[in-house]
Amino acid sequence: MADFDMSSRPVININPKSVFRGFSIAIGIFVVAILLFASIASVKSGHVGVLTLFGRVTGEVLSEGIHLVNPFKVNHELTIRTQEAKESASVPSSEGLVMNLDTSLIFHLNPEKAADVFQKIGPNYIEVLIQPNLRAAIREATAAHTANALYTGEREMVAKRIHEQMVTLLTKRGFQIESILLRDIQLPATLKASIEAKQQAEQEALAMSFRLQKERQEAERKRIEAQGIRDFQQIVAQGISSQLLEWKGIEATENLAKSANSKIVVIGNSKGLPLILGQ
Repeated sequence: MADFDMSSRPVININPKSVFRGFSIAIGIFVVAILLFASIASVKSGHVGVLTLFGRVTGEVLSEGIHLVNPFKVNHELTIRTQEAKESASVPSSEGLVMNLDTSLIFHLNPEKAADVFQKIGPNYIEVLIQPNLRAAIREATAAHTANALYTGEREMVAKRIHEQMVTLLTKRGFQIESILLRDIQLPATLKASIEAKQQAEQEALAMSFRLQKERQEAERKRIEAQGIRDFQQIVAQGISSQLLEWKGIEATENLAKSANSKIVVIGNSKGLPLILGQ
């Protein structure tokens, strides 16, 4: 067996400083990559971004898209799209009756007030601010109207009043109110039945009044028509004299005498007119 000379193997010299330098460079690249990634803030479509630095709201609001920001700042997204807040509440009428009213508030967040809303209200602004104010506005608006009015013709007035109150309360807090929708009003069964019966009676009374008016108009028409006929007859009667009738009789006699048909004509009856006996 051949002997190997251990002294002939190559010797690799590792420089500790070079190793440390390479490791430091790798760590630096990693840290820079992390900071660069943290500096990119993305905001979805229909949203805005509110920046905070160590828990403090900076007041900066980012629009939708990609932004380069301080890596130590945190981006909080809030939607600026149209939202609906629904409320189903038992509300009193002016006479003290309790009704169930389903209401929808259509609104959106004002982008310019997003930082203030996030700081003073928080992202749960619907539960914290919108719904309690909507509930209070509904109660105040319905308390000024009777149940009958709310069920029949004053819904628009109630909706308008709620809209005005919500605009006053929420515009200064950073929200734009678009509309108020009264989806449904549910009255107690007995009251609903009495209102419907009253409405039916009113409709029947209106129908009867219409029929009576129509009959009166028809009677007036017939009276005018009869008056016209009577006036016509009086005018005609005034224009007919015995001389005219005698003259017409003579004309008729002459026409009959000229006729080729056989006939018997008696002239000189008591009226001065021809009397035709036969043909």
